[in-house]
Amino acid sequence: MGRTSIPDILEKYEHGDPLTMLTAYDAPIARQVDRGGVDMILVGDSAGDNHLGYDDTLPVTLDEAVSNTAAVDRAVEDAMVVADLPFLSYGASLETSVENAGRFMKEAGADAVKLETAPQGETTIEIVSRLTELGVPVVGHIGLTPQRMRQIGGGYVQGRGDGSSATVEALVATAEQLEHAGAFSIILEAVTEETGRQVTEAVDVPTIGIGAGRYVDGQVLVVTDVLGLSEESYRLSKQYADLNAVVQDAVESYVDDVRGGTFPASENVFDPIDDEE
Repeated sequence: MGRTSIPDILEKYEHGDPLTMLTAYDAPIARQVDRGGVDMILVGDSAGDNHLGYDDTLPVTLDEAVSNTAAVDRAVEDAMVVADLPFLSYGASLETSVENAGRFMKEAGADAVKLETAPQGETTIEIVSRLTELGVPVVGHIGLTPQRMRQIGGGYVQGRGDGSSATVEALVATAEQLEHAGAFSIILEAVTEETGRQVTEAVDVPTIGIGAGRYVDGQVLVVTDVLGLSEESYRLSKQYADLNAVVQDAVESYVDDVRGGTFPASENVFDPIDDEE
């Protein structure tokens, strides 16, 4: 039995089974996420501020993203691995976009790629169409698109139709274009619940929400938020563990043991010296 495939995803969708997705950026976390039973693992450009120490997603390079994806690929047995195309790795030209997307499958072992699409973004719609024509599976991404947050002025909830928030109609139209171009699933980020409902009703491919409400076909969260490894919490997320506290306690205990002379003990060394000699 191989990894979860597009037919597997679509079969669950058709049966009304909620789909699950989490991010991962390295092998140890990816291995545990996979064993936890998620359907898809997204190697997101959210690695920028959750794994690589950047302030946001924009500095993530193509090589960093490919490396992260390859690490996840080596650890995952069952979940579909979806690689996120980082900022400006697509869009400058159709040829470069296709070549860069292809690296994630040829070099890193990804099963699909994801790219963000602005409301009715003709450039990325064309890229999605070409990629799917060439056999590269694509997950669309609409709503709040973090790669454009400097352009719109911040993390505004989308679907409200005021200021920097796109209208529901524009997002529905974009989702329909992505489906027509061949995207087999669409992520909706930080949109009103009504937007999530209308987009889900408008398309015949699974919608995966992150801050998109209850009327979508599945959910995705950032793994560091789920595990309690983030420095801040978000309304759209839910913390299921507090690994920050666990890791800090473990490090403090180690420091205490070393400074107190209790580590290493005889069971931690090779050919220990008998202190009675």
